[in-house]
Amino acid sequence: MASGGVSERQYCELCGKLEQLLRCGRCKSSFYCSKEHQRQDWKKHKLVCKGGEQAGSTSATLGKLGNATPTTGGCILPKDGNTTPTTGHKTTPAQGTAAGTTPTGDTPEPQPLAVEDYTQRSSRFLGTAQESGLRHGALNGQSRGPPPPQRLAREYLLPCMEKHGICVLDDFLGPEAGEGIAREVHALWGTGRFTDGQLVSQKSDSSRDIRGDQIAWVEGSEPGCKAIGGLMSSMDDLIRHCNGKLGNFRINGRTKAMVACYPGNGTGYVRHVDNPNGDGRCVTCIYYLNKNWDAKVNGGILRIFPEGKAQFADIEPKFDRLLFFWSDRRNPHEVQPAFATRYAITVWYFDADERARAKEKYVTAGEKGVRVELNKTSDQIEKEV
Repeated sequence: MASGGVSERQYCELCGKLEQLLRCGRCKSSFYCSKEHQRQDWKKHKLVCKGGEQAGSTSATLGKLGNATPTTGGCILPKDGNTTPTTGHKTTPAQGTAAGTTPTGDTPEPQPLAVEDYTQRSSRFLGTAQESGLRHGALNGQSRGPPPPQRLAREYLLPCMEKHGICVLDDFLGPEAGEGIAREVHALWGTGRFTDGQLVSQKSDSSRDIRGDQIAWVEGSEPGCKAIGGLMSSMDDLIRHCNGKLGNFRINGRTKAMVACYPGNGTGYVRHVDNPNGDGRCVTCIYYLNKNWDAKVNGGILRIFPEGKAQFADIEPKFDRLLFFWSDRRNPHEVQPAFATRYAITVWYFDADERARAKEKYVTAGEKGVRVELNKTSDQIEKEV
């Protein structure tokens, strides 16, 4: 959370939310969606929070944050979102937080990107499920055969990610393999292992106002999860054949699979960034399991707002669809309210260098609570995404 220009910091330092933000009243360079999230992030933020020219004139207090009060270096949010206690100057929640949009109306509303620009059928590159070791053999233990996944990575995934930062593959594994994964996910849902999706270090019930999914973490080697494990292997194959060429990243690992269910009733996830704080995640990979999904009736679209473009990409959570996009702030996104049960499996891939820097940053800080948090995410992030 190093200080920087306002335009570079417009997301909640704790959860990555991009809307209705308030600015730190002392350093003026970090943002939070609520006072509660500011308090929860204080142990980390106080290490880098440095006041601006008027920081020394602080007179109002917010109460203790961590071990410090505002008069000794605390971080103050406006009391009502309109007035900064340190100076009394008029201020407003952060503006222009969504790429491609401006609250003032000075520019046109963002328009949808052409779906065909970033969507292809995997059969164009991989042939039928019976011919492809990636699509069929990986899930059924068969020997891998031609055509190799290198072609898919080289001819479509790499150029599509470079151009758009988003890439969609339809009919990725074929109906038989996709149905096998769906059966395992439905059985997993029936076990009661799913818990409410949480935010980074979330300790209050406010997370339900931000995300409405329920999740379970899967290694892929558990009993009853063989097909999910095969899916993860197929994802790994594609990433492996991109490594060294996928952006500037050096990918050396991933999370477990996060199996997520939005149980309908208008549940969704507000606009956010997966990795706003440089935790090491570089590529988000999502596989959808929803047969006969009609977005006009069921909603549940994943809308991505690519940074720097006055356009957005609407991804319908269709059965056997695989999605890739950059995990950092280049791709703010939201899950629009779903009115039917919506299943997805997400895996995040790590950049080795950024992950190492994140570990070093928090360990060097000497904050016990931060080290514990990092150790949890070091394995699979769980509870922190």
